[in-house]
Amino acid sequence: MKNRTIYTVLFLACVIGFWLFENFYSPATYSNPESSNNEVVSGKFLPTSTTGDIVRHEHYMLSYNEPFEQAEWVLYELKKSHLTYDDRKRPYFIEDPKVKTKSADWRNYRGSGFDRGHLCPAGDRRFSEYAYNETFYTSNISPQDRDFNAGIWNRLEQQVRYWCKSYGDLVVITGGILKDGLEEIGDEDVDVPEAFYKIVLRKDTKQVLAFLMPNKESQEPLQHFLVPIDSIEKQTGIDFFEKQTQTWQDGVESGVNASGWKF
Repeated sequence: MKNRTIYTVLFLACVIGFWLFENFYSPATYSNPESSNNEVVSGKFLPTSTTGDIVRHEHYMLSYNEPFEQAEWVLYELKKSHLTYDDRKRPYFIEDPKVKTKSADWRNYRGSGFDRGHLCPAGDRRFSEYAYNETFYTSNISPQDRDFNAGIWNRLEQQVRYWCKSYGDLVVITGGILKDGLEEIGDEDVDVPEAFYKIVLRKDTKQVLAFLMPNKESQEPLQHFLVPIDSIEKQTGIDFFEKQTQTWQDGVESGVNASGWKF
């Protein structure tokens, strides 16, 4: 009888503890508590969200897709002033306190064979400690093949920095292609995209390039992965530049025009 009472008390304590965790747990934060910047980039470049779960951080924003446990897109502006080589201490990955449904725990990636691949690169946010640390929210990562992450994806990120140095301010939108039937990892079933996209817009001319890359290493030149924005929109259900004029969208999104971009 005594043992049964102990087990009952322990069971009730677990139930209460779980309820408190679910309803009152507040993850740690890397964001600047004094920041009043709620618009990372002009709203005229904001994509649509298939989930309505848009999160605004000081230095990037995202649309979180809970069923896939990752962002369907991450958007940020890259300026010449951002391109510093400041040495930053790499923090731990933590859950995003602004994702209402809680972003996936980093432990889902442990032992999976996949990297915790940044969508907004930490290397683009070395100009401040807050900016750098914000990229280590788990809402900003997606499972990437290790050779892909360190290889062609990294080369594309470096190319984007080169364009920023050469042409000025850019708007970058990136994410994985999320669809049913993907491989899943971890206790929370984080989906592994088979491909990733990156869309780069020059603010001076509004010229745009879009890349779609399989989630594996390749020695092909970056130009090999150029695609029309329309093709990414069809696969994601996202309208990336809905607030631009229809004439502009028709002229820019239906084809590939790499003139004016130096590779």
